[in-house]
Amino acid sequence: MARFTDDPPFDPYSDDTEDGDGDLWFLPPDPEDNLDASEVSAGVESRLFPFQEWRAAEADYALDLAALSFDFGRLEERLRLHGEGARRRLALQEVASLGWWSGDRLPADRLVLWISLQIGATGTDAQALARGAWAVRRLTNGPAPVGQDRADAMSQLLGHAPGTPPSARVTDACDVLDSLSSLHPIVQSAVLFHLWRMTDPSPARDLEAAVLAARLGGAPASGQGFLPLSLAGFPGLVAQGSAAARLQGWILGAHQAVLAALMHLDRLAAWTARAEETIFDLSGRTPPRLLGLLKDWPSVSAPMAEQETGASRAAVQRNLDLFTQRGLIRELTGRGRYRVWTALLG
Repeated sequence: MARFTDDPPFDPYSDDTEDGDGDLWFLPPDPEDNLDASEVSAGVESRLFPFQEWRAAEADYALDLAALSFDFGRLEERLRLHGEGARRRLALQEVASLGWWSGDRLPADRLVLWISLQIGATGTDAQALARGAWAVRRLTNGPAPVGQDRADAMSQLLGHAPGTPPSARVTDACDVLDSLSSLHPIVQSAVLFHLWRMTDPSPARDLEAAVLAARLGGAPASGQGFLPLSLAGFPGLVAQGSAAARLQGWILGAHQAVLAALMHLDRLAAWTARAEETIFDLSGRTPPRLLGLLKDWPSVSAPMAEQETGASRAAVQRNLDLFTQRGLIRELTGRGRYRVWTALLG
């Protein structure tokens, strides 16, 4: 089976990046434009994330937060029934969607090719693919950044070397979250998202902020869960203004994403039932194995199917052609090389 490696091939904290301070819309006016991240972090708790303001926002949107938590619990239960392949499938789609917000704009099929076979990268998007693969791994593996070991968990999610003391940025973020520890984890996840974007100037800032927040927001339902944030748009990621305005957008965006994920799993279950009926007359082990692969991944290439099923390239291609003829899948690329297929969920 394809495996995710735990060593991201890039350094998300490289100093050889452009300064991102121009995007910090939520900073108060300051005549000094050259403050570094540590100077900003030192006063962030008192100036930008006061407990009483976020507590009041949580109370104002308690019903919306309860509705989101209920539907997220439904999603986690559904994922347990579908298996870990469904969680990975949603993670791939979440990262592809986040790319449209962060600027990487990588379709899920490109991420699948890179994660499963390490192919499909070019000189212009190799870093974007590395960030995307990192995000998929961290959404589906590793500890949630909660509890007494929050700093170590966050460091592990970020890919820091084992045994390395948490960075100043991680420590500052954990201090802020600890001061808000009585708030719901989804509320804390909104704070972490905005806080991380403020204190990290690297190109990986936006994707890291979303991944860390998704893992924190998903902690109540499952230790390995993540809260979808972008499957139905970006209202939570672009919300501005007061704590109430940002939390309102965060809950709205996450709830829409959770409902979109539930609908996707409904379509996937219906497709699986239809596919099993459609291929009942096909003999051998390859058709059901290929069916399981198409269920667990949003797109599948012939080399990937050959590796995952253990079948020959000829057998894989023959069954892919049969699945296409029977209306179960379609080919996405329309070209001769690096062809990929996806299930017609309908």
